[in-house]
Amino acid sequence: MPFQLEICSFNIQSALIAQHAGAHRVELCADPAGGGTTPSLGLIQTAREKLHIQLFPIIRPRGGDFLFNDEEFEIMKRDIALCKQLGCDGVVIGMLNADGTIDKKRAAKLVELSYPLGVTFHRAFDWCTNPFEALEDIVGIGCERILTSGQKPTAFEGAALINELVRQAESRISIMPGSGVRADNISALIEKTGAGEFHTSARTLIKSDMQFINNNMLEDLCFVTANENEIAEILRLLKEPEV
Repeated sequence: MPFQLEICSFNIQSALIAQHAGAHRVELCADPAGGGTTPSLGLIQTAREKLHIQLFPIIRPRGGDFLFNDEEFEIMKRDIALCKQLGCDGVVIGMLNADGTIDKKRAAKLVELSYPLGVTFHRAFDWCTNPFEALEDIVGIGCERILTSGQKPTAFEGAALINELVRQAESRISIMPGSGVRADNISALIEKTGAGEFHTSARTLIKSDMQFINNNMLEDLCFVTANENEIAEILRLLKEPEV
């Protein structure tokens, strides 16, 4: 199977850059500082109208931990219903119990509600107490992939665990390395992890085009977007790995 590349996009600009560069899928998020939360209805709808590649919005009502209360769970169910109505290809979820195990009961309910959309289990996985048991739980829930940095800050640091997870998965579920994935390490990640899908934001900061800046505000008006050249180079290396 050819390698796949997913781009975490925090705005419509990044999603369109990802598509133009040749990425296979967009994980659509809001709030990069909070690690990614559910994007607005308007952003999801606009992205669905403009993208022909796969679109997977994240379903995460807030930043912080992955221990959600009943009200937050209701929000997640409603957001999934909206994603289905808008014609998204899938959603991205992740829920834990207080003891660090996978919240199987409620995550399974979200997968059920998502059908026939695909479901990715996000980096809540990296906060679970036992990744090998968690993998089996997530397979049982019915997710099609797990996004993970191998329970380390970056996928390169967690490459050894990712490789163990890829071997344990035995093609029952895709293990997708993410966090710190760049063109300068993608070839090494292919070799070290054995993964077939990779995830990156390829992020860069764009300066504001505002002609007037109120310096008294002491705020930086830069915003995060994707670097098209970085994405294109990662894709080139996925087609011709330098290993």
